[in-house]
Amino acid sequence: MFDIYNDFKEKENVLKLVSLIDEEVGGYNRKVKIMEVCGGHTHSIMKYGLNRMLSRSVDFIHGPGCPVCVMPVSRIDIAIYLSRLENVILTTYGDMMRVPGSKSSLIKERGNGADIRMVYSPLDIIKLAQENKNKKIIFYAIGFETTAPMTAALIEQIKVHGIENIFFYINHVLVPPPIEAILDLCDSEIDGFVGPGHVSVITGVEIYNNIVVKYKKPVVVSGFEPFDILMSVLMIAKQINRRFSRIEIGYTRAVKQNGNKKAQELVNKYFEIRDSFEWRGLGYIPKSALKLKEKFKDIDAESLFRDYIYDNLANNKVVENQVCKCGDILKGKLKPNECPLFKKSCTPDNPIGACMVSHEGACAAYFKYFDDF
Repeated sequence: MFDIYNDFKEKENVLKLVSLIDEEVGGYNRKVKIMEVCGGHTHSIMKYGLNRMLSRSVDFIHGPGCPVCVMPVSRIDIAIYLSRLENVILTTYGDMMRVPGSKSSLIKERGNGADIRMVYSPLDIIKLAQENKNKKIIFYAIGFETTAPMTAALIEQIKVHGIENIFFYINHVLVPPPIEAILDLCDSEIDGFVGPGHVSVITGVEIYNNIVVKYKKPVVVSGFEPFDILMSVLMIAKQINRRFSRIEIGYTRAVKQNGNKKAQELVNKYFEIRDSFEWRGLGYIPKSALKLKEKFKDIDAESLFRDYIYDNLANNKVVENQVCKCGDILKGKLKPNECPLFKKSCTPDNPIGACMVSHEGACAAYFKYFDDF
């Protein structure tokens, strides 16, 4: 039908897919509600106007697939407390620097004198540790299954080379549990899911089994070009019309059924699943994040500084902005332009919520690409 290995933005192919989707959904008396889980998909949808092209047939629901956005205020506050320790250099990715905590942010703390540094790769931290042997280097590690192998690779390197001044504040989260939490909400009407391609490169697709078996919802793993996303939407619509649910791979040039076994083994070597983890907007979700195994507690900042962290949390109430609707946006209950702060007091230059900070955040995508409000 189409040669998907050619130009994924080819106008003729894109418009043909739009027509096929409209035709497939044409028998419904409503739009189909499809959640794209990944923030990268949200930005592609908005950038190329796919939501407008499919305005008659599809309502795109933006999911909790931005790792910066889903970090709750309490976890950001902990990073701020860690950055205030003596002889500490706190490192993290760029977007996390600007996400507001209760009363501050990492970038504000840096302005007040804390030694907080942005890294592009976890392996950059090795050089930093070697150049600052009298300092404790704490890595504020975040991300879904995609970035957990990079953190594990860093741990592997510090163990091999005997580096003793790198410690880890682990915030790696998992994709399926928040999807299931959203589906458990009584008001959830999502018809199917566009699965995150980069996550599935690592994990394979079996992690979505419960979504199709228990919840009877189609999952199609997609790439990030317009053709990729539209083809995935068409595959979901066909499943809905034929009344079956299964996992399909629409990103076959990158995703394999079983994923990357070596990356999985590396993650399993150092990490195990937490009993529970707090998510912005979704609260505590069981079995939804990773932590360092007990035998690696010597490098676990959350364990080493547990009393200090708990004392600060006890003495400083965690406060969230009650007007910001980032949590509801992550649950798929609201669109960014339905937040009263959007494009008013909340902008990329003055972000109130994490969804406006991150380059994968839905609010940032709407601000950049959608100007009908």
